[in-house]
Amino acid sequence: MSNRKERVAVIGAGSWGTALALVLADNGHHIQLWTRNDQQKVEINEKHTNHKYLPEINLPDLITAHTSLEEALHGIETVVLAVPTKAIRETLREIIKFQMQPLTFVHVSKGIEPDSLLRISEMIDEEIPKRILKDIVVLSGPSHAEEVSLRHPTTVAVSSKNMEAAEKIQDLFMNQHFRVYTNLDLIGVEIGGALKNIIALAAGISDGLGYGDNAKAALITRGLAEISRLGTKMGANPLTFSGLAGIGDLIVTCTSVHSRNWRAGNMLGKGQKLEDVLSNMGMVVEGVRTTKAAHQLARKYNCSMPITEILYQILFNDVNAKEAGEQLMARLKTNEMEDLVDILSEQMEQL
Repeated sequence: MSNRKERVAVIGAGSWGTALALVLADNGHHIQLWTRNDQQKVEINEKHTNHKYLPEINLPDLITAHTSLEEALHGIETVVLAVPTKAIRETLREIIKFQMQPLTFVHVSKGIEPDSLLRISEMIDEEIPKRILKDIVVLSGPSHAEEVSLRHPTTVAVSSKNMEAAEKIQDLFMNQHFRVYTNLDLIGVEIGGALKNIIALAAGISDGLGYGDNAKAALITRGLAEISRLGTKMGANPLTFSGLAGIGDLIVTCTSVHSRNWRAGNMLGKGQKLEDVLSNMGMVVEGVRTTKAAHQLARKYNCSMPITEILYQILFNDVNAKEAGEQLMARLKTNEMEDLVDILSEQMEQL
């Protein structure tokens, strides 16, 4: 944990933004937490709670809420972006209207933008002028906000093109409850965090259909193969997917009732329509949007992603989930190790 205390802006007062604000406040940092909602701002500042997202959690006095982005960013060097992927560009465009000093952007959302097919770090790099863009750091890993806010042991990874920036963010967040590792592979950390939401949706559908543990174990394992296959083609280190941002995040998101992607999939598996599921969730389900982006990426890189393809058909072409599962199982036979051989071959070709 760093001995230097600073003011940090956290943009987004949902469950994850609030939980990370709590971690930083535990480390003695002053947190300026931005929310769009006036009522939420008053609750955080006067009652020191955020009941909608983290019920029964008391927030330290070091966390103050703001509805003005300019106020939230006053005197700040580090800004934590905790808004959904679809709100990233809008938020960044608001920031650059008034921001004059360089900022380190730490993004903690997990998604890929459809159509542009950009990772979040690439979206930040595209939107923020060089004069105010100091560094970009990604924080990812198996970390449910509900458990982080209870100070249950959690481990995550941070990555950046600038390892000094990653190490600074490591020091900023790390404490006895929240352990932070650095990882040199920015692409892999972002891809692993984004694509695991697709597999979590599929795992939820499987559970909703009542298929049990065998099916879910298969989805997680073959899902990891898909993530590794596409990630490697995009320039990631395949070893990243055996770490926190890969298999770690995949396991927790596919198996936990805290996972909004698993919960959304579970409702789909029980026969609910996508529009109704998203309406009832009350929070953004990143996996739905990411499925569209991953489907496009699979075509761009000529990458086989059968689980992603089936999920895309369920979400966007109204294919019956049970029939889709049967199609997945009926594919042509193959060798389990072909993925590993292909990845190793690609790595050797790059040497």
